[in-house]
Amino acid sequence: MFRSEAKQTIQLALPIIIGELAQMALHIIDTAMVGAISYKQLAAAALVINAMGIPFVIGIGMTISMSQMVSMAHGRRDGQMVSHYFYNGFVLCAITAVIIGSVLLLGSPLLRHMGQDPEVVELALPFMRLMGLSIVPMLLFMTLKQFTDGLEFTRTAMLLSLAGMPLNILLNWLLIYGNWGFPRLELLGAGWSTLITRTLMFLVLGVIILKHRTFRRYMAVSTNQWKLRWGTMKELLYIGIPSSLQIGMEAGAFAVSGIIIGTFGAIPQASHQIALSCASFTFMVSMGLAQAGSIRVSNAFGRKNWRLISVIGKSTLVTALVYGSFCAIVFVLFRDQLPKLFNKNGNVIALASVLLLFAAIFQISDSTQAIGAGLLRGIKDVKRPTILIGIAYWVIGIPLGYLLGFHFEMGAQGMWIGLIAGLSFASFFLIMRFLKMSRNG
Repeated sequence: MFRSEAKQTIQLALPIIIGELAQMALHIIDTAMVGAISYKQLAAAALVINAMGIPFVIGIGMTISMSQMVSMAHGRRDGQMVSHYFYNGFVLCAITAVIIGSVLLLGSPLLRHMGQDPEVVELALPFMRLMGLSIVPMLLFMTLKQFTDGLEFTRTAMLLSLAGMPLNILLNWLLIYGNWGFPRLELLGAGWSTLITRTLMFLVLGVIILKHRTFRRYMAVSTNQWKLRWGTMKELLYIGIPSSLQIGMEAGAFAVSGIIIGTFGAIPQASHQIALSCASFTFMVSMGLAQAGSIRVSNAFGRKNWRLISVIGKSTLVTALVYGSFCAIVFVLFRDQLPKLFNKNGNVIALASVLLLFAAIFQISDSTQAIGAGLLRGIKDVKRPTILIGIAYWVIGIPLGYLLGFHFEMGAQGMWIGLIAGLSFASFFLIMRFLKMSRNG
């Protein structure tokens, strides 16, 4: 049973992982195509992506409530409530998306007060406005994706994410460089390409959900169930707000660590970015496993099947442990080769290879803490984990990294030791809490 449950979780996770990697690939492609014009355009794109990073992940955290509540209702075989959560969740996430988009749109002038190169800022401002607009259809797409994922139909959104890649590349080629008679918009062209691609992905997934026979039973009861209820909104917010805080605190911690390391100089900053990029790529798999495990645990929680919850949780944690160990070995073995994919500077490569050793150490704790948080969300335990994650990053990780980096003059290595300590704390206590909750359920 243990092995079969792990297999089911992996099968559910694979389309989620592929979809996440496809979304990451879109950003990499945009960056590469813009960077081919000039480093100023590349710097402007990076400025905007960094500025909107935390608001974006907070929005994604809110969409997670959709998959959790839908999965629980699905576990109870309650199609009426699945439809009800879908409607209320979509409205809640749409409001969240509009608020975040408006904040980014109206707050774009703040880029002028961040001490950046004035030319870079002027290039970034119109791009920021377009990206602020595009975050609305993207979060709406993520909301619909969470609905289909909650019902364990994960391939639909994956296929759309993959289809978005060639479309985005074509639009970039037309609008960034002005091919086939289209205007040469350069960085703005990348913004328009992103906005168009995200809007089409959202609309297509919306049509599929409304019209396809797979979802017909949930749409058929819309007359009775598509009603806004404050009680339902509170249930969604109970999951959504802590999930947003958890993801936001983690993203914020890594962003702050990058800023702190940047004060040590350009070489440590570049080396840190290389190691972090590698770790972020492997983390996408852990996030997919966490979401799949969370969905399956939510489904079992809807039926109050605590024995199944325990087996799913333990098998997912073992899978994460094996995966994290594999990534650690890869980072150790290829620590001298991986940095060369990003940069040719000998000093950057040398430091990045050292930081990849630290990244190897936290692969296991990074993977298992993501799984632990996801499993606890699946049983609607979100308040205590949010506090634990806050302590891990902002009481242990960042302060310890700062202390080692500056007071003990360990530089970037000291910051990474702090991150390892924070991740290890989060991993241990989140896993212990899940094991205790599933045992006493």
